[in-house]
Amino acid sequence: MPTTRPADRSLPGALLGDRDRWPLWLPVFLAAGVGTYFALPSEPSWWVGPGSLVLALAVAGVARRWPIAFPPAVVGLVVCLGFAVAQVRAAMVAPATLEARHGPASVEGRVGRVEAFPNGTRVTLEHLRVDRLPAMRTPHRARIRLRGEQPRLAPGDWVRVAAVLMPPPPPSLPGGFDFQRKAYFEGLGAVGYAVGKARLTARAPPGIDSARLAVADFRFRLSERIRAALGDTVAGGVAAALMVGDRSAIPEDALAAMRDAGLAHLLAISGLHVGLVAGLVFFALRAVLVALPGMAVRWPIKKWAALGTLAAAFAYTQATGATVPTQRAFLMVGLVLLGVVLDRKGLSMRGLALAATVILLARPESLLGPSFQMSFAATTALVATYERLHRPLTALARRTGDGAWWRGPFLYLAGVVLTTLVAGLATAPYAAHHFHRLAAYGVVANLVAVPITALWIMPWLLMSYAAAAVGLEAWTLAPVGLGIDAVVWVARTTADLDGAVWRIPGLPVWGLVALTLGGLWVCLWRDRWRIVGLAGVVLGLLSAAQVQPPDVLIDHRGALMAARLPDGTLTLSRPRRGGFQQDTWMRWVGVESALAWSRFDAAPGRALSCDALGCVLRREGRTIALARDVAALADDCRSADLVISAVPVRGVCPSAVRVIDRFDLWRDGAHALWLGADGGIRVESANARRGNRPWVRKPRRSSTSR
Repeated sequence: MPTTRPADRSLPGALLGDRDRWPLWLPVFLAAGVGTYFALPSEPSWWVGPGSLVLALAVAGVARRWPIAFPPAVVGLVVCLGFAVAQVRAAMVAPATLEARHGPASVEGRVGRVEAFPNGTRVTLEHLRVDRLPAMRTPHRARIRLRGEQPRLAPGDWVRVAAVLMPPPPPSLPGGFDFQRKAYFEGLGAVGYAVGKARLTARAPPGIDSARLAVADFRFRLSERIRAALGDTVAGGVAAALMVGDRSAIPEDALAAMRDAGLAHLLAISGLHVGLVAGLVFFALRAVLVALPGMAVRWPIKKWAALGTLAAAFAYTQATGATVPTQRAFLMVGLVLLGVVLDRKGLSMRGLALAATVILLARPESLLGPSFQMSFAATTALVATYERLHRPLTALARRTGDGAWWRGPFLYLAGVVLTTLVAGLATAPYAAHHFHRLAAYGVVANLVAVPITALWIMPWLLMSYAAAAVGLEAWTLAPVGLGIDAVVWVARTTADLDGAVWRIPGLPVWGLVALTLGGLWVCLWRDRWRIVGLAGVVLGLLSAAQVQPPDVLIDHRGALMAARLPDGTLTLSRPRRGGFQQDTWMRWVGVESALAWSRFDAAPGRALSCDALGCVLRREGRTIALARDVAALADDCRSADLVISAVPVRGVCPSAVRVIDRFDLWRDGAHALWLGADGGIRVESANARRGNRPWVRKPRRSSTSR
């Protein structure tokens, strides 16, 4: 009688049993190499990345003779590939970046992008010529805000405008969002604002010769037609976001409501939208081909429909801006469609791994952004969940309400709930790390908004693309507006509920890495040993307890300061409603509002006492002076353990007193302070945290017209 050999439960046995999953780890090791490059405190020599890749390739070639040594050699090779790709990408981009504030000065350039915000227009200019700025120090691209009445501008136009240009701003606090790094890899060398009306010097020539400009011009003109059909309403802005990826016209209050209700993903073109477009186009094309006499019998119409759908999905990806989530969705959908053409089964997890690999090789810097992290976290968790639960869910679906009218709607809504729960749990740590907030009622809001989007808005949007070709988009966009109004109503209603938003602490980088690796271990393996990954997930979640909000914050110019009281209240030197830096600090500290320093008088014994010249913070047995005027320095230098000054100190304080003055802020960027229970003071600056990297701009004196 034959006997069944027991399964090998040892670690090597489990690893060999899951060997068909090994390729899924290649993008993980690639990301490890990319992350290593960006984590370095200083830029490595030019030969480090390519040299390590050549050496790893040689080692892998030799290791092919030994089966045990070859897999680790491949891992090392992929890690070195990620490092080299990131280093080469940073060297190839290397945009000319403005070194200091310049202007007002005459700026002339070609319009590359136009964004129509509710309170003005923002244009991205390229091929710049700037008065009193040498060509070798002139950025290639600059983003300028236009206000007031302005001429109609379109991509490809040439304009001249008087503007003040500035280098891309540094992070608003140590470890915060690094816009300078983002601008570096986008080739954006300056930002600024116009001080007058722009003057159109030349219209874009017919038949723009640049494919990039042609796509930008198409998106801009279609966005204008969408807003003309729906008016300057929330529906018009959201429709433009869904059809051309332009969210600039959506009012800020509507965006905030969508975020607080957990519906912001409906505005970011991702797998939901690309999948819906592909599904609708595929079934529509196949239905048309089947309706033609003899076609279904003589020709492979399913493959023809797949090829047509692939072209439509690519067009939609380009029309909506080809963001990282859109690229990931297109690559996965494309693999499924190619599987239809080649009579092969699409492998979702392998398709996801391939999509991650392609994006990391093309744009390694995207690894650090929330779009990449949240998109791939949600998709990986969803694919793993449905892989694991496919059979029990299928059996349950067959037994649920067989023949009943409510069976289909019930199963669809159950799928929405499961998808929202899985995606929400997978992305919550990354939302906490980047945004410090979580939508409490996201499942409920999605249960209503996702079916409206999938079953009503997206089909009408597809028809709007076709109708726009013959100038009839107003007819098809009217139903779109009704659906969008319903979704926005759901968002506003949900956001207004008590406790709709939870302020949650962010994870430290090491905690996020531990959680990510643990989650990948659980999702990518199939054997029982995948449960070991839960240890990494738990460790990552527990790391949030190690995060302590800073007690003092100072921006890089000394214009805004903040002090946190013992009860957690945040106080600000100059609170300004809607200020970007203020909002960032409030999210980071985890508070809904902040108090002005003017509310705290100079009464003795208070944790914070203020007057017109500044404030004094007393915590943990230490005294921190926050001076806004040079007249406060004489007293502060005598009584404080540390003096923070928005003005230069220039030797006013004795050498025994620790000082952070205007020059330190100018040189090292925003500062954060933590007051320890042992009486110690820990100080971090944004530039010290970022290190000596190409995107970290060293400040220089302004170049202002006289």
